[in-house]
Amino acid sequence: MRLLRQWLPRWSARKGELHVLRAVYSPQLGNQRDVSVFLPPSYASGNTRYQVLYMQDGQNLFDASTSFAGAWGVGEAIEWASRRGVAAIAVGIPNMGPARIDEYSPFAGAEGGGAGERYLEFVTRTVKPLVDERFRTLPDREHTGIAGSSMGGLISLYAFFRYPEVFGFAAALSPSVWFAGGALLKAIARAPRVPGRLYLDIGIREGEPSVGFARRLRDLLLEKGYRERRDLLWIEDRAGVHHESAWGRRFRKALPFLLREGAAP
Repeated sequence: MRLLRQWLPRWSARKGELHVLRAVYSPQLGNQRDVSVFLPPSYASGNTRYQVLYMQDGQNLFDASTSFAGAWGVGEAIEWASRRGVAAIAVGIPNMGPARIDEYSPFAGAEGGGAGERYLEFVTRTVKPLVDERFRTLPDREHTGIAGSSMGGLISLYAFFRYPEVFGFAAALSPSVWFAGGALLKAIARAPRVPGRLYLDIGIREGEPSVGFARRLRDLLLEKGYRERRDLLWIEDRAGVHHESAWGRRFRKALPFLLREGAAP
């Protein structure tokens, strides 16, 4: 079965380009979805290879018309970071609506979940090889990251520890650490310390239990040896709410920490 039907540029943001890989089929999950790939402005010229950030909830990242509650403005954020010497490709993997909670958690809880392992196999064994084949990427773990918010933040953190050979950095914005009774905390506590960079944040206005669980995760990461502002960036946004607008604003500020300067010719 073909994994890709079409590969077309969709729109440009400040000279960067958004391409859409149409109907990417997942043999792991038995479904298909369009995958968005945003190329930084410098991609069009030269033979440079780029680090890649794989992101959940792809329909909320680039285009307000496809978003649930407003887009993050990831294309503009990548362009902004490029001007500061940290160019990257951003890959937006959309959620599947009713299947979102199942795919974004390996842990089964009262709210759902349980398909997270198969979803990450889709990301690492189907999407990543396709992106590496079609675009000029730096495919090693040091230059490959994963990011998401809410349940997307949960699965991104889990992926960082579950696939240390694939991901060298991760961002979790307002992660749903509370899901399934805090099962993510137990999984990370059992996992070896993985070298790399972690960005973690929470909006204080999100309230409990979100804030309390996020702080417990921060403390756990510190206990595992991650050092604040060196390989762990923790942000408490006092005005932050659980919303796309807050995540888009904080994501832009997280990029210089997450991404490595420069790229390979």
